[in-house]
Amino acid sequence: MRLAVDGMGGDFAPDAVIQGCIDAIKEYGVDIIITGPEELLKQKLSKYEYPNEKIQIVNADEIITPNEEPVKALKKKKNSSLVKALNLVKSGAADAVLSAGSTGALMAGASLIIGRISGIKRIALAPILPGKNGSFMIIDAGANVDCKPIYLVQFALMGHIYSQCILNLVNPSIGIINIGAEEEKGNELTKEAYKLLKKTNFNFVGNVEPRDVPNGNVNVLVCDGFVGNTILKTLEGVVSSVFSMLKEEIMSSFKTKIGGVLLKPVFSRFKKKFDYTEYGGSAFLGANGIVIKAHGSSNAKAFKNAIRQALNSYDNKIVDKIKGELEKLNIEVENETL
Repeated sequence: MRLAVDGMGGDFAPDAVIQGCIDAIKEYGVDIIITGPEELLKQKLSKYEYPNEKIQIVNADEIITPNEEPVKALKKKKNSSLVKALNLVKSGAADAVLSAGSTGALMAGASLIIGRISGIKRIALAPILPGKNGSFMIIDAGANVDCKPIYLVQFALMGHIYSQCILNLVNPSIGIINIGAEEEKGNELTKEAYKLLKKTNFNFVGNVEPRDVPNGNVNVLVCDGFVGNTILKTLEGVVSSVFSMLKEEIMSSFKTKIGGVLLKPVFSRFKKKFDYTEYGGSAFLGANGIVIKAHGSSNAKAFKNAIRQALNSYDNKIVDKIKGELEKLNIEVENETL
């Protein structure tokens, strides 16, 4: 696999990006094209020993920042590291693209530059999250605030395929995030999507209330991007607050400090379970190419694991499988327009 990496995307770019790429080359043997200021990247790479033929640099003098309007930035900064990386996939020079930069710009670029799979209405962000009883996916987690029922059905299809290939689930369960478990609960979007999903051959288990999301009992949770992003950020905030409160309580007295030492292995395992660097990145599913979004504050470990995710998607032919299964999706729905 040949991977295009946005060398200037992320809080710790380009250092964390480069170290993660070097580690991935040594462990996975991938070929990488890094986009960014050529002289700067050469200077950073000179500190490492690696097979020189495994890394190519494509010069890019501009950077798209997270606070820029995505579509305008893509049009204005055609020489940016992100646009250059996206164009490498569009042209076929790379098999996948990875960036820790602007989520909005990457999503817009995936749609406008790489393009959607024919028949797919919307590209969706699909992070894999840790749950009490196993990992699960939320799709969409923020790419599409306003959705139609057919979008959620296609999200379910893409989540189904990705979970089979990446999480090795034989028949992943699929649910709709909703305000109640009953079929008649929710707004028009969720009620209509429920009817459509019942007609599919998916392992559809119905509605899932937000309080049950962290259990991980349902493998793929579909929703519009507003709900998904709200759930995602709530989970992040709760986990951060819990760790902070635990630390304060442990450090509050000599007795609790001793208890904290005894429980350190437990806390370490718990923290690792919720460590985003273990998962690496989130896939934008529905693009006509592999697109992986790494966390903005990714360190080298997170980048390496995000590269592993891109490699797994490539090896499992995720894009081709979505194309094939989309053609087989036999649901009676009225003609939808974009």
